[in-house]
Amino acid sequence: MVLAGKLITELGIKAPGEKFFKQYASELHEVHNVCERVHHGKLHEGEHWHHNDSVKHWTFVIDGEVHTCNEQVEEVDEENKKITFKLFGGDIENYKVFNVILEVIIKDNGSSAVRWTIDYEKKNEDIDTPNGWMDYLSKCTRDIDGHLVKGENVVL
Repeated sequence: MVLAGKLITELGIKAPGEKFFKQYASELHEVHNVCERVHHGKLHEGEHWHHNDSVKHWTFVIDGEVHTCNEQVEEVDEENKKITFKLFGGDIENYKVFNVILEVIIKDNGSSAVRWTIDYEKKNEDIDTPNGWMDYLSKCTRDIDGHLVKGENVVL
């Protein structure tokens, strides 16, 4: 049985790609206010949310069950609109490696898409492939996209 793998999904978004990327790159502390399945996020270690040395603790729902894990940003590539998050602890303890990679793709026609990649390695063959994560990330993408589009239509 295969212990390591990748899961990938790509979703079109209506919000500008730059705004979507900014939500994760510099406004991650607001995600639990926007995403229905993210119940709580808090700074676990460090002084700043958006610093590579900081560790965040998350509580969220996948497949109808509450899960927890810690998260740390491994890499932010501003130019290519790509962020690599390392997840560990909590419900991720059954994996040697569990990285979630966000890529915002801005197309030539002005539209944007979000590509999520989960790069994982299970500790043993009895551990399930993290398929529920793709539904979770898709739902969060739709929630954030809707929030950003709604915010664009606000006239001050």
